[in-house]
Amino acid sequence: MSEQLSIHTPDGDFNCYVARPAAEPAPVIVIIQEIFGVNAGIRAIADGYAAKGYIAIAPDLFWRAEPGLDLSENVPDDVTKAFAMYGAYDAEKGVQDIAAIVAAARTLPGASGKVGVTGYCLGGLMTYLAAAGTDADAFVAYYGGGMDQHLDKVAQITRPLLVHLAGADAYIGVDAQAAIQGALADKPETAVHIYPGCDHAFARVGGAHHDAAATTLANARTDAFLARHLAS
Repeated sequence: MSEQLSIHTPDGDFNCYVARPAAEPAPVIVIIQEIFGVNAGIRAIADGYAAKGYIAIAPDLFWRAEPGLDLSENVPDDVTKAFAMYGAYDAEKGVQDIAAIVAAARTLPGASGKVGVTGYCLGGLMTYLAAAGTDADAFVAYYGGGMDQHLDKVAQITRPLLVHLAGADAYIGVDAQAAIQGALADKPETAVHIYPGCDHAFARVGGAHHDAAATTLANARTDAFLARHLAS
């Protein structure tokens, strides 16, 4: 079952796609989009989390510029637009938006009070930044491009964080991967996993770089991590 949730901020209101599980109360997982908006792929991920017993919330990151953006990696004009939206995106405002979602999620009808955040690509970066700037209970970042440019935020991370990186990522090179691993190595309740031979967006089912085996392994690690940290 899906619904819309409106989040209020000082800059205005924005919408989130919400998928609910069969049984409640349940923990909440906030799913942060790629650069393509809350498209069919992100909605499918949210539905998958709902099937696993979570209230899944997928917020519209680009609402300030163009609410309701729904793009495809298979349409060249969509890709061009997605990268333009990414280039103009205000990450600091984005962290504020995620903080507002986390606050709303804790008291959402049917919610247990526990909230996790996960995200992919741009959403992976925003998940990492949210780990440093919000009070959610656990965070899972998939191939967050630009994480290595924000390693000064590591000291602010006090909650559990799991990071998945593609070993052959065209956007996150081996030096960046090593820097991320090194910066997070001594953080408690934090792990970085690298998937050799995989390219960026390896967990996007149906995507050009999808790797089924790596996706299965990464998602199994994510499921165990979230179950451990979001249990009531």
